[in-house]
Amino acid sequence: MCICVNCHYVDRCITYNAVEHQHQQPHLSETPDFEPNEPSINVNIRTTEDEIQMEWDVVGCLSFKQENGKWAKLRPGELVPT
Repeated sequence: MCICVNCHYVDRCITYNAVEHQHQQPHLSETPDFEPNEPSINVNIRTTEDEIQMEWDVVGCLSFKQENGKWAKLRPGELVPT
């Protein structure tokens, strides 16, 4: 799971914005202004007969600042990305 959903900076983060773009999801911010320090992204690739699916998850970041439920506070009632 992407650690960003519990990060204080998720709505300002340039890296999380790029992950949203890869997943074709609406952005929390159209103008992110926070450049994280050394984010690590895992890309999992799954293939089926019909398609190739890629899952992008930020799994580490030196700028990570714990704020449990930050993403859910910004998108109340929506399913938290996993």
